[in-house]
This record gives sequence, C-alpha cells and structure tokens, in this order.
Amino acid sequence: GAFDSIWVGDSIAAKPRLESITLLSAVAALTERVKLGPACFASFPLRHPVLLAYQWASFDVICEGRSIMVACQGARGPVAGESENEWSAMDMRLPERAARMEEGIGILKKLWNGDKVSHKGRYYNFENLTIEPKPIQRECPIWIANNPELFGVKHELLNKIARRVATIADGWQTTLVTPQQFSLAWNRIEDQAKEIGRCVAEMPKCLYYNCHINENRERAYFESKEYLDAYYTTDFNKEQLETWVAMGSPEECIASIQRFIDAGANIITLRFTGRDQSKQLQRFITDVFPAFR
Repeated sequence: GAFDSIWVGDSIAAKPRLESITLLSAVAALTERVKLGPACFASFPLRHPVLLAYQWASFDVICEGRSIMVACQGARGPVAGESENEWSAMDMRLPERAARMEEGIGILKKLWNGDKVSHKGRYYNFENLTIEPKPIQRECPIWIANNPELFGVKHELLNKIARRVATIADGWQTTLVTPQQFSLAWNRIEDQAKEIGRCVAEMPKCLYYNCHINENRERAYFESKEYLDAYYTTDFNKEQLETWVAMGSPEECIASIQRFIDAGANIITLRFTGRDQSKQLQRFITDVFPAFR
C-alpha cells in the first residue's frame, strides 16, 4: 500500500472533532497493518499521565502493538485554534506545558515497564502503582512533536528543546517548516544527542505535511487556503501555505515532497487539503506515490 500509517488530530475543545484515542481505536478495528497515532497529541500535558498511561496501553492492546504516541506540549499561534481556552478550563498554566509533557513522558514509560511504580515529581506524585494490561509493544514508542521556528522561540531555548528530543524521544515530528528549517532543526537534535552519547541516526524524522494535486495550481492554492483557514479558524498567508502544502501538478507535488526527503525526512504524513478527499487520495496513489515506491 501507499501508506504505512494513519494519523488523527487531537485537542480537547480547540476544534470540533472526535476524541483522538476513541477515534484511533475505531480505526484500529478496521485496519490490520498500518501504524496508528495522533499528529500530534496536543492535549498530552492536559491529561493526567496515570490515566493516559492506562488509556494508551489499552489502545496498544486493541491495535495489537501498532500505536505511536506523539507527545506535544500544545500549540500557540496560527495553528492553535482555541487551545489557550483549554488550559484555563483545565485549571492549568500555559508556562507549565513543556515541564508537564516531559514529566508525563517519564511517567508513561515507568508505568508501561514496571509494577508497583512510585513517582515523586513537580506535578505528580504516587506510590506502588501498577497499570495493567501493559502495552503489547515492549518499548511503546513516544515521539515528540515540536516546531520552535514556527513560534519564534528565542535562540537560547532551541538547544533545550532539541536536547529534550535527543534525550527522551523515540522519534521526532515537525510541521510548517521549509526543507532548510527541517534540516537545521534535525542537525541541532543530532548535536545534542552526540553531547550525551546517544545515536539518533535511525530515529524516525517525521514531517507533517499537506498535499493538493491539481494541474490548475491557482485552484490548488485556493482550495488549500479554504480548507486550512476553516480547519484552524485563522487566515494563512501565501508564504505559510507555500511552505506547508505540496500543490499543483503531480510533478510539482513530487518535487515538493522530494525536497523534504533530501533534507532528511524519513516519514511524511500527508493531509489532503481539498473538497474532494476521495479524488485527492486516488490521485496521490496513482500519480504521485509511484515516484517514491
């Protein structure tokens, strides 16, 4: 098949869509081969990690070990929707996002790999806790999604963000970047990994990307803007859309995707930004995918 994985969006109230673990479980029941995960799990730091560890372990059992967790601290900016309202509704503070995500990742791994687990942390404390059943995957993967360039992170924080991926992540996902930004961000992660003596050469490097195949490129642009503006309740500019969407003829879309492969991406997830989703999917399978077979 053309696809190795299926991904769903995640938030609590920022967008009107099905809850991600529930939806992924339904997709698991209809599939046998593909990996399944959220792109990305923006509500990760809003969910209590003990409950999330239990839910995700159950999901990994349901999908027979095909899960990929993509932890995310939640977005601010053009793709955030109403995420800031979620944080106030959950009685949590936005500056805690990264620390809660980091502590939560550690708790999930502890609970999935041990019994009578105790934890004393900044936000969470518990003793002698056992989660059953455990995930089917012995090392249930947790990727980290981030895009510091998109949100104007100051330079001194970039290495800290890269070190988090280099230290505790099993994969990396990013979005709304140019090929050059993708490559620079990955190089930063590699540099941090070398400093701590970890080899990340085989780590999944995932680009979350969009695609609209249409020989009328103006039409491809119009439908992509219409789709993404509505989905994110924002007003994307031309530069953002040209960065985020492979659009135009099959040849133009192939070239756009290839540039990210050349930049180091070894997994590319695609969302089709068109009114006729079935047609876009079929055109990708017949006109674009064969170039990457």
